[in-house]
Amino acid sequence: VLGFVIASALSGLSTSLTEIVVFRLLQGVFGASLVPLSQSILVNTYPPEERGKAMAIWGIGVMIGPILGPTLGGYLTQVLSWRWTFYINVPVGIFAMLAIWHAVPDTKRRPRTMDWFGLALLSFGIGGLQFVLDRGNQDDWFDSHTIQIAALLSVIGFLGFVWHGLVHRERSLFDLRIFRDRNFSTSSLLLAVFGLGLYGTLVLQPMMLESLLGYPTFTTGLVMAPRGIASMLSMFLVGSLINRVGARPLITAGILLSIIGTFATTHYNLYISPFWVIWPIVVQGLGMGMIFVPLAAVAFTTLRPEQSAEAAGMYSLLRTIGSSIGISIVTTVMTRQARVVWNQLGGHIQPFNPSLYLYLDRLHLTPTDPRAAAVLGLELGRQARMVAFADAFTLIAWSFVAMVPMILLLRGSRIGARSGTGAAPAPTTE
Repeated sequence: VLGFVIASALSGLSTSLTEIVVFRLLQGVFGASLVPLSQSILVNTYPPEERGKAMAIWGIGVMIGPILGPTLGGYLTQVLSWRWTFYINVPVGIFAMLAIWHAVPDTKRRPRTMDWFGLALLSFGIGGLQFVLDRGNQDDWFDSHTIQIAALLSVIGFLGFVWHGLVHRERSLFDLRIFRDRNFSTSSLLLAVFGLGLYGTLVLQPMMLESLLGYPTFTTGLVMAPRGIASMLSMFLVGSLINRVGARPLITAGILLSIIGTFATTHYNLYISPFWVIWPIVVQGLGMGMIFVPLAAVAFTTLRPEQSAEAAGMYSLLRTIGSSIGISIVTTVMTRQARVVWNQLGGHIQPFNPSLYLYLDRLHLTPTDPRAAAVLGLELGRQARMVAFADAFTLIAWSFVAMVPMILLLRGSRIGARSGTGAAPAPTTE
């Protein structure tokens, strides 16, 4: 937490692009472990019958950041400065450090050497994949030798990491045997697909509202805020219901709500009113809150207590990879579809098309007016991008549909009824 706070302060003080990239990198280095560590502490501290409520409160903290971030960030940027989007982490981080020292007991240390070779292989795998996802669309994917090399390094890194983990499993970075647990492996797969839908939506919707509908940054944040409120409400509801009805019905309900809300976004258009923009966002928020908490709870139900730390790290890693892949896929689909639709719509602009004359007449223009070409080109681009956004939202909706049959693989969905681990002992203080 201390490293994250310092990196945030330095990011706000940055005076060049190089500095902000370096300090943002440090933010990621120090902040990456916070989510899995906090999840591991909860799993080891609370017995199975209380884990659902604990995960609900934890889930609010994890989900509320990316959901309400655009609202707070837009407000701080518009009222103060972009630097305050980093400075805001300083008081929050200081409060978190004080709370940790006061409330979190020290745990018994288990001596273990760092698996630097496994870490290097995993870094090559993730780094190569991230480069391919970030630069692939720009460099025309595998027509680029750079992308081919990065993809090859990624494959070698991931395969090498798996081989190393299976051969040297006693000292590997992660004990890959945790994937033998069906609940954990299924939940991890569901979480990766969920990350695609969640972060793909969080990237596309603000982009659409600002670039096509002309919403200011702060207004965009306000429009997105109901998603966070709805997620909080559904997480509280899930926390009280999960022990009674089980995880599987709640996850199913959450997926169905996410499907409904996301398919509704495919009907967005350039002249849509705020109400029709917001209600699908609210439904999505309700659904996503109902997915995240029970999924996190059931993932650790049948694992042994000593596996929780490694499992939490891998669980968080797969969520990150899923979100990275999702963001890359939806932005690529949106960009490419915009070009395709632009060409398709452009084919309808013919000199003898009566609709063209009616449109120009409303603007008090004629086909021979030099301004007509510029106006038509601008409108054509806006309509093409709107259709492209709808196509990307359709892809996200179908990714949620793909989650439905995976739910059948989960077993023992009653969190407190039966657990392979039993009540995990509280951490011992040295």
